[in-house]
Amino acid sequence: MVHRWFAISLAALALMPTLAFADLFDNYFNTILKTIPDLKSAMKITKLTPELMTEHNRALPGITATFLVVKTGENRYAKLLIQHGRQKISDQESLPIILVERYVTYREGEERTIHAFGQNVRLFDDFRFNLDLGQVVPKNAPADLRVGVAKDGFPYLETVGKAEMYIVTKHLPETNPVKPAKLVIGAQFEMRYFNGSYKLYDDGRRGGTMNIKVAENGEVTGHYYSDKDGAKYEVSGKVSNNPQHKIEFLVTYPRTTQFFTGFLFTGDGKAITGTSRLEMRETGFYAVRIEADK
Repeated sequence: MVHRWFAISLAALALMPTLAFADLFDNYFNTILKTIPDLKSAMKITKLTPELMTEHNRALPGITATFLVVKTGENRYAKLLIQHGRQKISDQESLPIILVERYVTYREGEERTIHAFGQNVRLFDDFRFNLDLGQVVPKNAPADLRVGVAKDGFPYLETVGKAEMYIVTKHLPETNPVKPAKLVIGAQFEMRYFNGSYKLYDDGRRGGTMNIKVAENGEVTGHYYSDKDGAKYEVSGKVSNNPQHKIEFLVTYPRTTQFFTGFLFTGDGKAITGTSRLEMRETGFYAVRIEADK
């Protein structure tokens, strides 16, 4: 099989925005990764060769990279996008490498909370990588993956210690984003118009995704997922009877609670705007409804 090699441009990668991605890789959360070892659409391997990378580098639609799931030495699950290539080190010389385009290690027992993450990690021959630390480590430190170079000059990736590695051979349809129904606002405003998912922006300092549902009595329940680390927090509150487009809700964090008061746009229901209060500091927020693509 012919291997496809590429030269990595440091300048081009430096211009890429940090974590500026929005694709199917993002939808493989910890709850999905834990099922990978038992699925037919994944194959357990101890050594990832260039042949396997080439054969399975399009398992995720829209992504040209090999998709790996690793159970780390500390029993966490991690996901990685991998390519093999060469790194230019001078005008006349280049070295074989494994490029980790992106990786995310999830905190054990959590749905989306991130333990470690990174991108554009270049691993040279005999480099060892610890996915729990998110670091290249020396030989005397625990590691999950190691890079080697075969006699033909091509790099490979192998497991170290207790780590388990799975190559995803087929995309899982259940990770496709669910398209929400398009909201139609009637002449009479109804509490149910609040139902849905929102991208919440808080004072230009914090952000995340909020999913809420309003019961017939106006009680609000839901969850908020932080953009910072994917942590999940409970949302509760109440929609006002007068006016019905007013909502008061709170997000409960481990050590504090943030209070929000907002108003839903009555014309199209596309946004909530208002104020928030966190530890006696009052600021502004807005939340934009996440709608189905037209």
